[in-house]
Amino acid sequence: MGNGRAVYLDHNATAPVRPEVARAVVEALGVLGNPSSVHGFGRAARRLVEDSRELIAGWLGARPAGVIFTSGGSEANTLAMLGRVGRRRLVSAVEHPSLRDVGATEAVPVDGDGVLDLARLDSLLAGDRRPALVAVMLANNETGVIQPVAEAARIAHAHGALLHCDAVQAAGRMAVDLGRLGADSLSVSAHKLGGPTGIGALVLADPEEALEPLLKGGGQERRRRAGTENVCGIAGFAAAVEASCGAPGLAASLAVWRDGMEAALRAACPSLVVFGAAVERLTNTSCLAVPGLTARTAVMALDLAGVAVSAGAACSSGSVAPSHVLEAMGAGPLAQAAIRISLGWSSRKSDIDAFVDAFLALPGVAAAKREVQAWG
Repeated sequence: MGNGRAVYLDHNATAPVRPEVARAVVEALGVLGNPSSVHGFGRAARRLVEDSRELIAGWLGARPAGVIFTSGGSEANTLAMLGRVGRRRLVSAVEHPSLRDVGATEAVPVDGDGVLDLARLDSLLAGDRRPALVAVMLANNETGVIQPVAEAARIAHAHGALLHCDAVQAAGRMAVDLGRLGADSLSVSAHKLGGPTGIGALVLADPEEALEPLLKGGGQERRRRAGTENVCGIAGFAAAVEASCGAPGLAASLAVWRDGMEAALRAACPSLVVFGAAVERLTNTSCLAVPGLTARTAVMALDLAGVAVSAGAACSSGSVAPSHVLEAMGAGPLAQAAIRISLGWSSRKSDIDAFVDAFLALPGVAAAKREVQAWG
């Protein structure tokens, strides 16, 4: 592999923990006290939680009272859906399972690039006057395609519906502002940007909005999530936010590397398909396929070569199944061939070079190259 180090290109699954995050977590472990206790120890823990809440709220253009700490993005999404009782639920066809698989939902289609069909959303809302909740992610976890959330929110509100935005993949990789999006809530997760696992947040535009809690039995998080707050995780989350805000040029650098990688692969293998390449994407994400090459084979072969990528999302207990995202985009058999490359704060240009070399050496890709050469 040239540089002798294992290559990690699966940041959309989870990012390596940043050094400053690890330090913040260790320091928080030394803070004795339950944040709900009124003595000095408890007040010190509470201060750490509330300082972190304020920082995270500012990062997202929200009010601190609207930030509800959860165990991660999936819990935040589930709370957004089930906490709003009695609403019809519409979700984009490419949403995360924590939104698609929560109770009875109706899918709103996307086009061949994976972008939400706004006209169809409008007609679905117009055809049924029941109070509704619409869920549209800001950026897709598999393709990186960015959705027209602000436009979807305007349509939803025109029909008296609420809009929830899953911003888990977008936060830390592009600007996320709750007010500018016009969303009624959004979800975020620390480990996507180099924070600890097991901590995330649901952020409400209206801090006074009533939610039915999933976890009951305590008054924590303004009675919206019972249980002692994860003080160490919350401190690590805040540290990850600070670190990501301190690297404003990262997205541009990743775009250069990602685009160069795709150009090199296309030049060597013209049959390569890059999903969502015609529309705006996160700069760190590439979802690609070569006809005839299965994702399972590619992921295993690349792993043996020391390069870690994924097949679609990493939320299916290690299985490699056809992507519902790509199926919704009309990818057909290519849905079983796609792999995802996702970069992040720890990535290097040499990682991209190692991936390109390893990918072009895969048997199915090499065969496609030979076919091109024969016809040429």
